[in-house]
Amino acid sequence: MTDIFLNDMLIQAFVYEELPEKEELGISFSFHVKSGEEYHRITTLLYQNQFAVHVPARGLSFTGTIRQYYTSFTNLYEENQVGEFHLALTEVQG
Repeated sequence: MTDIFLNDMLIQAFVYEELPEKEELGISFSFHVKSGEEYHRITTLLYQNQFAVHVPARGLSFTGTIRQYYTSFTNLYEENQVGEFHLALTEVQG
C-alpha cells in the first residue's frame, strides 16, 4: 500500500505509478472505497478537482488536478459494497 494525501485526506493506494520524468509531473493510483460515509467523503473530495498532493514515501508534493478518473461497476449506494476507484493526477501549471 502507498499512502497518498489529497488535501490532507489519507488514501491508501494498492496500485501506484508516477509519470515518466520526461512528461509532466503526475501520478496514477487505484484504491478501494466502501459504500456509505467513506464513499460520500471521497466523492465530495473529488468534486474539488484540484488538490494538494503529498506522497510521503516518495518525497513527492505538488498541486494537482484530475486528468483521468473512473470507478468499477459496484453500486456504492447499497450497504456493504466496495468499489475500485482509479485516479490520474497531473501538476497544475502556472
